[in-house]
Amino acid sequence: MSGAEFHDPAAGWFDFPPSKPARLIPPIVLAYIGDAIYEVAVRQFLISKANLRPHHLHRTATGFVSAKAQSRILAFLDPELTEEERDVVRQGRNAKSGSIPKNADVLEYRHATAFETLVGYLYYTGEQDRLRELIGKSIEFIEGSAK
Repeated sequence: MSGAEFHDPAAGWFDFPPSKPARLIPPIVLAYIGDAIYEVAVRQFLISKANLRPHHLHRTATGFVSAKAQSRILAFLDPELTEEERDVVRQGRNAKSGSIPKNADVLEYRHATAFETLVGYLYYTGEQDRLRELIGKSIEFIEGSAK
């Protein structure tokens, strides 16, 4: 596909659009892509900083992408979410994932999944500006709370 052809923003960054509209994708699947999108954003943010040692990058990224951090982010963002976004978050929070990581409690993990679901939903609905806005605020929040 050449750059001159139409690109549906809801298809995401690549030419592999989802098999169905975002509102019909299961929340846990939206969380799956949302986790990756948020991880890329955090990595890009960290690479924009001065310290590029791989071990430091990985250790610092963990502070942004852990279930605990994502749970805190969701609580921070909640007052700014639209009703539609809150509905997506609720569906993500209530989704059954089957397993919980050993280093997160159940509530943190469910809230982290809800945050990732929201990121995936915004990604697949083509809401790139809103996605950048919320991820930017999330990164600023975690960075500010680490000081």
